[in-house]
Amino acid sequence: MTNDKLRGVFEGLGFTAVGSTLASGNITFCTAESDVPSLETRIEEALVSGLSVSSRTIIREHRELRSLVDSDPFPGLTHERRTYLTATFLKDARLSPDVIAAEPVRSTRVVRYDRSARAVLAVTDNSDPGAASGFMSWLERSCGKDINTRSWLTVQRIVRRLES
Repeated sequence: MTNDKLRGVFEGLGFTAVGSTLASGNITFCTAESDVPSLETRIEEALVSGLSVSSRTIIREHRELRSLVDSDPFPGLTHERRTYLTATFLKDARLSPDVIAAEPVRSTRVVRYDRSARAVLAVTDNSDPGAASGFMSWLERSCGKDINTRSWLTVQRIVRRLES
């Protein structure tokens, strides 16, 4: 899937300032609509009809992402192989874990659950083979399959894009 085609679906829905960040389906856009679940459904349906792609859509507003970045959830850590920083966004806030185990999977540490952004923030040591996939399996068991994980660097890039 090219970003041009993906952006075209969003433009076809009448969104403005449509942009993409990296090549992994991160689309930014503006709309006056405020019903996020309805927007997510409209986008999912448009992806199927326009591109024959079935994909979960999880929307976060700029203010939610800006607040998350400003909270500095990984103080003193740098995104690298032994400290791979991630944010996993949950589609359904009702599935959010009230308490997350300190060590759910070897070589991964959950830093916290951010309620406002509905995101699990974690540090994984990717030099441990299987650590990332084990953590993703744990997340799906704990929070369901309607989740989306992005590296912390990607989250920061998305915020910068929204502010440019």
